[in-house]
Amino acid sequence: MGAVTPIGNDVPTFWRSLRAGVSGAGPVTAFDATGFPVRIACEVKDFDPLVSMDRKLARRTVRSGQFVLAVARHAVADAGLDLGAEDTRRVGIVIGTGGGGITEMEDGTRCLSEKGPRGLGPFFVTSVMPNSPSCLVSIELGTRGPVVVPTAACASGNMALWEALRLLQWGDADVIIAGGVEALVSPLFFAAFARMGALSCRNDDPQRASRPFDAERDGFVYGEGAAVLVLETEEHALARGARIYAELSGGCATADAYHITAPEPGGDGAVRAMHGALEDASLTPDDVEVIFAHGTSTPLNDRVETQAIKTAFGEHAYRLAVTATKSMVGHTLGAAGAISAVAAVLCLRDGIIPPTTNYQAPDPACDLDYVPNVARQQPVQVALANSFGFGGQNATVVLRRYTAQD
Repeated sequence: MGAVTPIGNDVPTFWRSLRAGVSGAGPVTAFDATGFPVRIACEVKDFDPLVSMDRKLARRTVRSGQFVLAVARHAVADAGLDLGAEDTRRVGIVIGTGGGGITEMEDGTRCLSEKGPRGLGPFFVTSVMPNSPSCLVSIELGTRGPVVVPTAACASGNMALWEALRLLQWGDADVIIAGGVEALVSPLFFAAFARMGALSCRNDDPQRASRPFDAERDGFVYGEGAAVLVLETEEHALARGARIYAELSGGCATADAYHITAPEPGGDGAVRAMHGALEDASLTPDDVEVIFAHGTSTPLNDRVETQAIKTAFGEHAYRLAVTATKSMVGHTLGAAGAISAVAAVLCLRDGIIPPTTNYQAPDPACDLDYVPNVARQQPVQVALANSFGFGGQNATVVLRRYTAQD
């Protein structure tokens, strides 16, 4: 696995920070936010692209591409995967993104306005293509299998894992580098999301602004980052003697068909995604011990997700641990599902459920066990991760501890 997040630029640092309840929120530094109604974000800090690429490539590569190449290299190294010994036609890339190159589109538009046509750089088109980060990974690592780029808003990261699972099951690849990336801390996006009323306005208290399921939540904190996992068939992993963290055992994608931003009030699409993922994994609701929730910290999402969990799991919902990583890393949009999946795998490995931080005031409409404020030691066999996106797109994946079959 590999991760670049607002609370750590590698998986061990991210995991230590997540368990400790560290917040990645602070004042925006990517641009001058003076006069903006929202001036806080969960930005990636102290990231050095030259650790993963040479100076020339770094100059030509946008921030999202820098993130994703770094995490892909980390993940391949962590997997002990020797691509030089692989049939690279059987190695694919599936990396989702919500907004793609919108930041670069904003910068290019400003440049065109101020300097005219010759002011645009020669790499503008490749900077704004949503598939650029995934293709960069393919080019730099030399993989020649399928390259797929799910763009499903905030569900993109989980959608990537679901797509990768299908490619492996269908026999189209032996190995898939899968995950999500987002780097959209820009004036346009901040102004737009603030105008929608989606962002927390706690500018004077950024580290306590993201508070999923808390009664006083007022919106999400914008985040950026990337995470990928090296997925492979069991046969391939065992043949090369791989260390196996966990099994991605099922997934499901559904649509609300209701509204372009709001979830369906009863959570029907989310319920069907959770049920479908469990059916795909040949598991029952009672098998699940922890849910890594979408948990955005918006008034509507958290209430609807809670209701969906209660509908999907019945009385077992009150025995589940429900945790929200966005309380610490913010909402990283297209990267969110992949970051949660990395956290879920580490939870399975270590038997530690990370907390939902900033949980102070119970909400009668959100009455489940949200692992408030302090990490919990608890052996876990099965974890479920939710991602729900604008447009009514839902994606749920199931991860479980791996047990070799005779």
